[in-house]
Amino acid sequence: MIDFELTDEQRLIRETAREFADREIVPVARENDRNEHFDLELVKKLGDMGYLGPIVAEEYGGRGLDYRTYALIVEEVGRGDSSARTVVSVQTSLVCSSIQRWGSEEQKHEWLPRLCSGEILGCFGLTEPDTGSDAANLKTRAEKTGDGWRISGQKQWISMGNFAKVALVFAQTDPEQRHRGLAAFLVPTDSPGFSSSAIHGKLGLRAADTAELSLDGVEVGDEALLGRVGDGFKVAMSALDSGRYSVAAGCVGICQGCVDASVEYSKDRMQFDRPIASFQLVQQMIADMVVDAEAARALVWRAGWLKDTGKPNTTETSIAKLFATEAAVRSANTAIQVHGGSGYVDDYPVERYLRDARVTTLYEGTSQIQKLIIGRAATGINAMA
Repeated sequence: MIDFELTDEQRLIRETAREFADREIVPVARENDRNEHFDLELVKKLGDMGYLGPIVAEEYGGRGLDYRTYALIVEEVGRGDSSARTVVSVQTSLVCSSIQRWGSEEQKHEWLPRLCSGEILGCFGLTEPDTGSDAANLKTRAEKTGDGWRISGQKQWISMGNFAKVALVFAQTDPEQRHRGLAAFLVPTDSPGFSSSAIHGKLGLRAADTAELSLDGVEVGDEALLGRVGDGFKVAMSALDSGRYSVAAGCVGICQGCVDASVEYSKDRMQFDRPIASFQLVQQMIADMVVDAEAARALVWRAGWLKDTGKPNTTETSIAKLFATEAAVRSANTAIQVHGGSGYVDDYPVERYLRDARVTTLYEGTSQIQKLIIGRAATGINAMA
């Protein structure tokens, strides 16, 4: 039976994260967005708070928190700024969780303490220019050499790719094996043949670093292999299960931020000699946002409970990701409507919420992919086969 009551520790962690977001994230969010500034000072503060590896075991430098407590942190960071939330999600859910689950003890001790502290950043190199949802069809190749591997290929839309010191790179070792030939490698980004370039002109997440990676015959040793040859697909899918959860929690933050901003604005904004919060249609819009926020949060917490209790949760995580991301887009659009013309400029956070929310329905599995996962669970038929 799922217990939605927070413990005293969880309430304290949630309040601390909220205070941190209000103190350190919200004041710089607009300028970072305007200037497309990846805020390394803020990244350091996130690391100092223990927000870059909270679900990692303490022996590897993390905080050993459960997934629901992790969601509380991610929600508050996401309410402050989705670009900052992206750092938390990628570092924790995609990179750290993969190393913790699939890595050797040597790999865990080499990378996790520095990643959790924020001393270094990591990136997740799965998506390619021609390969998104069809992860089994990667063009990046890994060729076995005498004592290691030679990796060549391109990766695109890689968060933190220009700042990461280690890249979790997925490559095909045998195209005829399709997903059974995939392998994952921990590649130091200062390796000869590894390069990155920044992607500009994004609709949202402007303060988040997004890169294209190029690997031109990058040489790594056998110790760089994460898991075994053929595990790459499982590594990617397990990471995405964790990543989708984190994205969903961040979108709960967007929904709640839209509620908070709209309630405050509607109480202050006067029309016809009274606050617009007294108008029935404004209250209807706020009620819609409240319902979306509460429903999204409940779905995220259910998925977190399943993760924490070791139960299967792929479908429930997809449900949470699908609903929360679409709810964030709806809420942000509605919040702009409540704000009227003021919502169309960045004096208020709601226009940034809309721009930032839009990509969440695309990455880590589009809304359509989530529906296929849910449909597969419901029917027993794989529409992606």
